[in-house]
Amino acid sequence: MFYAYNLEIMKGKIVKNEIEDSLDYKFNNRKLLERALTRKAFANEQGQRGISSEDQEIFCTLGDAVLKTVLIDLLIRKGVTTPDMITRRKIELEREENLAAIGRKIDIGPYIMLGKGEAKQNAGEQPYVLAETLEAIIGAVFLDGGYSCAEERIKEWFKGLY
Repeated sequence: MFYAYNLEIMKGKIVKNEIEDSLDYKFNNRKLLERALTRKAFANEQGQRGISSEDQEIFCTLGDAVLKTVLIDLLIRKGVTTPDMITRRKIELEREENLAAIGRKIDIGPYIMLGKGEAKQNAGEQPYVLAETLEAIIGAVFLDGGYSCAEERIKEWFKGLY
């Protein structure tokens, strides 16, 4: 199985730069990326083995907030003028299916650190896991590079959708 703080070797292949290439973002602090990719079940299993590991949950919350802010800004700049339309369009854009499709497009699934049970169920391919992990990655990019870096990634990933 995976070791939560070793992105150098994961699933038997060198991935340190591969995931960053997929994201088109180079992390200054890779521990943020590692945490964004770590599911709670995996972190709990690591803890049972005496290995400290933090999961992605708070990064999901942060990433969700950053995503909402960027999407609202993009919609306003595109000319959407009423609060009702902004809300409806934002909700549509941030649907689990859209986030999962973006996660598949940038190929984050193979890098998600899953618990044993999740791995057996191929949870890394499930829309909710891809969506949550994408939000966690957005949170990690925000913490690593600030709002403008997160905004740039979101604009690129959502290009053609807004």
